[in-house]
Amino acid sequence: MNYLTLSLALIFVLIPLILSKTLKLGIEKDTMIAAIRSIIQLLAVGYVLHFVFETENILYIGLMIALMIGAATQNARQKGLSIRGITWKLVVTFLLIEVLTQGILIGMDITPATAQYMIPISGMIIGNSMVLSILFLNRFISEVKDHEDETELILSLGGTPKQAIHNQLITSIKASTIPTIESQKTIGLVQLPGMMSGQIIAGADPIQAVQFQLLILFLLLTTAVVTSIMLGFLSYPTLFNQRMQLLKITEKK
Repeated sequence: MNYLTLSLALIFVLIPLILSKTLKLGIEKDTMIAAIRSIIQLLAVGYVLHFVFETENILYIGLMIALMIGAATQNARQKGLSIRGITWKLVVTFLLIEVLTQGILIGMDITPATAQYMIPISGMIIGNSMVLSILFLNRFISEVKDHEDETELILSLGGTPKQAIHNQLITSIKASTIPTIESQKTIGLVQLPGMMSGQIIAGADPIQAVQFQLLILFLLLTTAVVTSIMLGFLSYPTLFNQRMQLLKITEKK
């Protein structure tokens, strides 16, 4: 594919613009901004990755991963501003996920420690962890607000903060992992994942493409569960003061 054929793909941007204008949906501006930003960002990343792949310098690989974690943290923290210290909690969570998954992949010689493998896989892992963090924070804050009376009752009866918040915490963890688990149940039947499809289009053997895709699916499953649990257990203690009283929190839209 060259830039000429790629420009023809802009028809897929034109279609929603026309529909939005015709039906007065009012999403023309956001659609244009999204399209322009995606073009600029992906082209920029493409040139950066070309340089990083050529140099194969561990410093540049680390900087790319740090940039991913920083961007993911900045995006996810907007949904958890009512939780004290949410920024460092997200950074710790993303770092743990990255170290855990890459440690297993490289340590067990599943994938080589090269930029070609580390950066794309890290992008998928951190991106998925970011989405899971947003899902968890949204649900957790709502659960805490909806069950304030129940939580305070347990505290008044001598329960610990962990006991008082247990049901809300577990419910939020389970709810945030459902999309990942449910989507994996229909992989191959309802949808062909992006990585697998990309490899097949590039000419790779379908069986080899399936093997790589299964690797990513299993990684994302671990990412989903560990992210929600880690962020949950880091977050809930900050909802209480030193007297074990529940603090008031405000949902951020």
